[in-house]
Amino acid sequence: MEADELMSLVKVAGDDDPKRALAATAAARRELERLEAVQVRRARAQGGTWAEIATALGVSKQAVHKKYGGHGLFRSER
Repeated sequence: MEADELMSLVKVAGDDDPKRALAATAAARRELERLEAVQVRRARAQGGTWAEIATALGVSKQAVHKKYGGHGLFRSER
């Protein structure tokens, strides 16, 4: 999804129609979760540690490792 499409979803999330706004909010959340996973993979591929990624996300190292570390998609901790 392109950034402009995501921005459109965010705009619709403020719609007066709550059903339309909820659907857009859910779609935006799914896309942001996908983007976060992509960036975590990129950070790990470029040598980023779980601690660095956790700091960037504003969560604990344990939280980010639990969410992304057990999928076999990332290098193990150095």
